[in-house]
Amino acid sequence: MESETKDKTNGTPVVELRGVWSRYDRTWVIRNASLTCPAGSIFGIVGPNGGGKTTLIRIILGLITPEKGEVRVLGKPPGELGKDRSRIGYLPQISLAHRAFPVTAMDVVLMGRYSRLGLFRRPGPGDRKRAAEILDLIGMADQADQSFGTLSGGQQQRVSIARALVADPDLLLLDEPSTGIDIVGQESFYRLLEELRDRLGLAVIMVSHDIGVITAHTDQIACLNRTIHYHGEPDGCLNREILERTYGTGLQVMVHDPKCKTCEEER
Repeated sequence: MESETKDKTNGTPVVELRGVWSRYDRTWVIRNASLTCPAGSIFGIVGPNGGGKTTLIRIILGLITPEKGEVRVLGKPPGELGKDRSRIGYLPQISLAHRAFPVTAMDVVLMGRYSRLGLFRRPGPGDRKRAAEILDLIGMADQADQSFGTLSGGQQQRVSIARALVADPDLLLLDEPSTGIDIVGQESFYRLLEELRDRLGLAVIMVSHDIGVITAHTDQIACLNRTIHYHGEPDGCLNREILERTYGTGLQVMVHDPKCKTCEEER
């Protein structure tokens, strides 16, 4: 997938993991994992539930310190990011409780400014202006005053992306971003990510269990089940040996074609 992007990291990979090991109690959840996410790319991490995907995201965020190995995010160990931590936007998986929260779309987006403001400062006119710009960028300006809980799943996901973007990050981390969105909504969502990558120079890392969808919308992919079984071009992971090492035997993969008739009609 070719694109012209702004490189805001001067060529430095946004994320590098080398020989990373992490465990809970006596069980190794991540074993000898290495990967590199280039600047200005959409990078997918796929694997089964319980395979370590969320743990890997928490390591990148600096919430978990691995027992062995080296981690660099935006050129630094996560624990040394300091104020640069605001350069990382994070979207956890949206729960049903989050979907029902009684706030407007604008309120949700403004929550993303607190990493810059601090806990005891309220958003000002400049923050509201930036939030409105981001809502416009993602095609949700007309829904700014609408209750978040009344939006569709795809619209809620766009607003949540806006919340992560309003602090102007260089890296966006997404955990199962297409949960609760139908296949046509997913296609629209992934096109949005590509537009954001191209217009803002963002690097995007997203984790998913659905290898069939994510391979159609990433520049690179890593297959993770405790360790990295594949790292490279998306099409390269779609062979039986890699799939069985990652997911086990008996897996059948259906790859979504973004040029299908249904999606074309929705554009």
